Amino acid sequence: MKLALRAIMFAAVIASAWFALAAHAQFGRSLEITLDVPEEPGVIPDDNYEVNPDFVRKVVFYRTHEQPGTIVVDTSERMLYLVMRDNLAMRYGIGVGRDGFRWKGQLKVTRKSEWPDWIPPAEMIDRQPYLPRFMAGGPGNPMGARALYLGGTVYRIHGTNQPHTIGEAVSSGCFRLVNHDVMDLYERVPVGTRVVVQP
Repeated sequence: MKLALRAIMFAAVIASAWFALAAHAQFGRSLEITLDVPEEPGVIPDDNYEVNPDFVRKVVFYRTHEQPGTIVVDTSERMLYLVMRDNLAMRYGIGVGRDGFRWKGQLKVTRKSEWPDWIPPAEMIDRQPYLPRFMAGGPGNPMGARALYLGGTVYRIHGTNQPHTIGEAVSSGCFRLVNHDVMDLYERVPVGTRVVVQP
């Protein structure tokens, strides 16, 4: 059943990609592809899954006016930067909000949690009624291995049990990283860290 569902989703992605390429060829512009991937509570991520090399964590040259220690989320690039000294940053590939769920602004990390519990917001349950109302933290939890809570909002930077969604626009406004990346980020940033979200 799960394999059949993934096959259907894959076919939909291919069809969307073909449509976007056709639009680009005909109209001279590209259409952004957004995956409509439902959450999969209980699915254990494949630890051997290899993320697209473009989204692998690495130190990069990064010129910014933000102070070292600041997190900058570049939504359009699908990248999260942890600003370092000397025009460098640790760059992480991320999954971002799908159409209608993207946002921009400045917040702070107000809380950190290891293997966080998941309580889907009411709006998410309205869209996906099959979701549990509560799920304890663990490998099959859609929040993944770590979570950084942003201000007093429902938004978080967190792990995922869907590593294949990194680099895509799939979430309800949160930013997801593969588990080993969010664990790395979690150790590098304290509560109070400034987070700048760019469109």
